[in-house]
Amino acid sequence: MSDGFEGTQRCDFCRLPHAVDPVELEYDGATYEFCSAACRRAMRESDRVFTEYHGHRRFAPGVSALDASLPEGLPRNSFVMLTGQAGTRVEALHAELVWRTLRRDEPAVVVTFQEPPTSIVESFLTMEWNVLPYLESGQLRILDCFTYRVGDRDRMHDRMSAWNQHLHRVTEPATETVRDPSDMSELANKLDNCLEAESMVDTGVVVLDSLTELGTLVQPVQAYDFVKDVRADVCKGRFVPVFAGATFSGENGGFPHDLDYLVDGIVDLELNGGIVDDTLLRRVRIRKMSGVLTISEWTAFEYTSGTGLVPFDPGEEMTASNEDADGDRPDGDRPAAEDPSTGPGPDPAAGDAASSPASGDGTREADADDGTGSDDTGDVADDDAGTDRG
Repeated sequence: MSDGFEGTQRCDFCRLPHAVDPVELEYDGATYEFCSAACRRAMRESDRVFTEYHGHRRFAPGVSALDASLPEGLPRNSFVMLTGQAGTRVEALHAELVWRTLRRDEPAVVVTFQEPPTSIVESFLTMEWNVLPYLESGQLRILDCFTYRVGDRDRMHDRMSAWNQHLHRVTEPATETVRDPSDMSELANKLDNCLEAESMVDTGVVVLDSLTELGTLVQPVQAYDFVKDVRADVCKGRFVPVFAGATFSGENGGFPHDLDYLVDGIVDLELNGGIVDDTLLRRVRIRKMSGVLTISEWTAFEYTSGTGLVPFDPGEEMTASNEDADGDRPDGDRPAAEDPSTGPGPDPAAGDAASSPASGDGTREADADDGTGSDDTGDVADDDAGTDRG
């Protein structure tokens, strides 16, 4: 049976194209064609077939700049590292990746090393993305690797405002707390618990806020092993993509920035001051993505509430801004001081009074008019104003 692509025949079970003559099956008056005997056998034993070619293995992240650079989508079994300078708002990109996942009706797990769970929730609410219903249903889960630092947690909760106490009550049931994040086995087990709770296989995403912070908790070999294990168990075993932040610090050649060979995808975020004078622009590009077509172009972006990452062209924005500024000034409305052909010059209508603040009889005209005897500074200002009006 054709799948709609001219000249292409695909297996009626797995939807892969036929590499050799198809294997046929007659059933209920219809003839089905398969790429292999294994698919024909699976068809007999299964109550369903695949409806699209590997559709379950690729997805669109939903972030505009990333989608534009990934026309074939992102493989579901990918471990993607988000590398960026401080100030590029990587945490906002994390939030949008999670939000788009939730809106696709898929589950998400956030592993937080840098913020407490309530702050993670606030990062969504700041963008006007209400995640409270998803926390309540368990569709969004938080793996807390931060509050182990707090010695007296009850005291911390007592100091919270009424609003943060409310967020804490909503967040707590959906939070799995790691007692000792430097214990890689405990961290891996708690992550697996979160994935099992939502039966996350071929669905959802995991966002890990900072591999850089993880690297400060353990020896390098432990950090490398953790990344390798998560990639094997979560990405390759469950087909759940992982997005992990990696902020540049003073040692850019160490962990995690030397994982280029291991990870499946790398997204770069930078602050660039060479495009617009006196302005740092945030830019993003996909440097690497295994298995799919990737357009590795820098895209300038900013974040707006309710929308998320918004790409724009700095050159077009500057041109439009200059055109708007010129359009606001009518022709011939340039002040005389700005006209290089004439210069400011005296006002002809003012006569000799424009060149001297005093009249011919040695008395100031302003004093003669009002009799107040103003000081020199005020009189010059009055005469100048009169000259302009003249």
